[in-house]
Amino acid sequence: VSLLKVGWYNAVLQPAFHLPYPDDTLAFVVLSTPSMFDKALKPFVNKERLKIIRDPVDQCVSHHLSRVKEKFPDQRVDVMFDYEMLPSRKPKFLAQTAAHVAGAAYYYQRKDVKLDPWGKKKIFGVCIHPKYGGWFAIRALLLFPDIQVPFLEQPAPVDCVSTDEKRIELLEQFNFHWQDGRYRDIIEVKERYSEEQKAYFATPPAERFRLLGLSQEAQ
Repeated sequence: VSLLKVGWYNAVLQPAFHLPYPDDTLAFVVLSTPSMFDKALKPFVNKERLKIIRDPVDQCVSHHLSRVKEKFPDQRVDVMFDYEMLPSRKPKFLAQTAAHVAGAAYYYQRKDVKLDPWGKKKIFGVCIHPKYGGWFAIRALLLFPDIQVPFLEQPAPVDCVSTDEKRIELLEQFNFHWQDGRYRDIIEVKERYSEEQKAYFATPPAERFRLLGLSQEAQ
């Protein structure tokens, strides 16, 4: 987790995307690291085998964050998941922006390239973590509405893809060749997904149950 103030997030976004909390409200952005698969997902699936599993990863993250909430019985804790949408079909929060302003991972976007080679093409940005490169995911935002932290100082994310050439290579790979995952290794990484985990995420969602040893009934 990396902590942030709501105001840091709202300051870089248009009002339509603002979180409806005071600027000094405490929040945490939650990342999953490569070891999540073995340490959290597989034990969760084994334990939940007899219950209904629809999306193993989302339900696993939700399970662990509900346990976090239980640790703060006297606090209001709001949780927003990366996949949740508002009725307007906007995401509840912009995960990559949250990770960037919290200093957790650097959100590389088209505006970070001086000589833009893409013309009228739409180019999506991507977060890179200084330790895991692209081998991680942003899963949720935890908000503590009753805790105000005016004294918190904003950390800068680590700019680990610092040359224009590398940034162009990263955005090219992410936008046009994302399936092969090369963008994830744009920097030297300390840890990456296991072969089993790569196979899981490369498999279409409907076929992942078989990989986890779950019967169709579990769906």
